[in-house]
Amino acid sequence: MAIRVNPKLINELEHFGSEDVFNCYHCGNCSAVCPHTDEFFVFPRKSMRSLQMGLERKLERSIEPWLCYYCGQCSEQCPRNAQPGETMMSLRRWLISRYDFTGLARLFYKSWKSELAAVIIVALLTGVGLLAYGFWQGNIQIYDGAGAFLPSSSIHIFDLAVGGLMFLFLAVNSVRMWWFIMDPKEQGIRLGLYLKKILLLPWHFFTQKRYAECESGEPGTVHIPWLLHLGIALGYVTMLILVMVFLHSLQAGPQIVWPVHVFGYLASIGLATGTIWMLHARLKKTRVQYLRSQGSDWIFVTLLFIITVTGILQHILHRVGLPFAANIVYVLHLMAVVPWLLRMPFSKWAHIIYRPLAMYFADIQRAVLAARAAATGSIQQVRHAA
Repeated sequence: MAIRVNPKLINELEHFGSEDVFNCYHCGNCSAVCPHTDEFFVFPRKSMRSLQMGLERKLERSIEPWLCYYCGQCSEQCPRNAQPGETMMSLRRWLISRYDFTGLARLFYKSWKSELAAVIIVALLTGVGLLAYGFWQGNIQIYDGAGAFLPSSSIHIFDLAVGGLMFLFLAVNSVRMWWFIMDPKEQGIRLGLYLKKILLLPWHFFTQKRYAECESGEPGTVHIPWLLHLGIALGYVTMLILVMVFLHSLQAGPQIVWPVHVFGYLASIGLATGTIWMLHARLKKTRVQYLRSQGSDWIFVTLLFIITVTGILQHILHRVGLPFAANIVYVLHLMAVVPWLLRMPFSKWAHIIYRPLAMYFADIQRAVLAARAAATGSIQQVRHAA
């Protein structure tokens, strides 16, 4: 079978953040210190080699970049300063652009100015539309109930429409990810194995547990970046569920509906803590994985910070009886939320879906590769074939 080689692949990856791939001379230190590399999935070295050789198709169907959580140990131990951790990050951006059928992810990752322009345009259109609707049918001095400027019933329909569009893009791109990685025509994995491993999806989605294993300190210590990352992920998912299902209770007031709002408060704490920590880490470059932040990274964290702050402020203003200010901040909040949701399938935040899928697919592949190794008596042979 012919092997497709792209000699310009390294140059292309530079647009996604990779800079030092040619420095790698394959000593293997990176794979030796990685807490996640195993007998079947050897990285980052394998991915670095494929990239140097221009093996575009091999990288396109690879799962190793998703198994890396960029703890930074590989980059810290590299004697050639090849930044393997950053290369794996750039490969994940590149893979997102390959899964995306619209081409938007590729455009955004190659040009942060295009992404920023798209965010600003969508935000302005959202703001103008909401203000026009609010003044047309309601009173800006009323936040909730009859005559509300932005009634929860209307915003609920709007949220469902935007969320539905987001999930549609994510679903299609996730199927493409499955097609690339699992290659059903070639591997022929039985449905029973998919069903047997299906619980891995919610496990990795809600725990992000593999990230906790990145800590290089004493056994039993808590990996703080994992804890904060988990706070952001669960906080966002919780708020998404609350908005999509319990929006009327969230907007009711000024009394507090504790069975609903308590989850909103916990989610807000997780989002605020994680976002502030992320901003501080990127500004101060406190860890190796924050030494090189792409424009898309800054758009991600800045937009999330705006969403968190405006969401908290809008809630406070409503509860203290300032409906006019609460409505204005609510519009600003939605101006950040809408472009955030619509760019999710084409940005770093798609990791929240792709990572659990990758862990799920990887465990299925391990089972298949282990069976082949047992049949052939050679793990090396099976690994080479994969």
